[in-house]
Amino acid sequence: MTAKRPYLMRALYDWIVDNQLTPHLVVDATIVGTKVPQQFVQDGQIVLNISPTAVVGLQLMDTEVRFNARFGGQPMEVVVPMTAALAIYARENGAGAMFEAEPQLDKMPQAEESEETPSVSLDTVEGNKSEQPSSKSSSKKKPNLKVIK
Repeated sequence: MTAKRPYLMRALYDWIVDNQLTPHLVVDATIVGTKVPQQFVQDGQIVLNISPTAVVGLQLMDTEVRFNARFGGQPMEVVVPMTAALAIYARENGAGAMFEAEPQLDKMPQAEESEETPSVSLDTVEGNKSEQPSSKSSSKKKPNLKVIK
C-alpha cells in the first residue's frame, strides 16, 4: 500500500482552510532534504504557517511539501520531505493530527538517506509566551511538539 500521510495532510489542510482557520505544519528539520529557515529551528523542529495568505505556490505532493515564503523579509523556497512532516494543525484551536511513522515513506527516494524518524511527544504550554527564535542548538535531544493555546 502507498503511504497515507500525503492523503491525510491534503485532507486536513483543506478541512482547516475550509473552516477559515490557519494551518501550521510541524517539521523535523534534521531530516535530509529538508530546506527550511534554520534561524527559526528550535530543538530540531520548526512550525510553519502554510495558510494561503502566508505562502505562494503551495504543493502538497506525495513525496514532499514545497512552497515559497518570506522569513524576516527574505524570500525562500521551502522543501519538506514527507518523512519530515510530523503534524498539521489549526493554530486557533489545535485541531489536526500528528503523523505516525510509515515504512512506505522510508522507501521513497528522498527518504533513503534520512535518519530514523524520531519519536514525538506532546506538551501543553500554558499562557501566552513569546518565544524568540534561537540559533542552531548542538544538543541531540528528542524533538517535542508543543501545543500553544
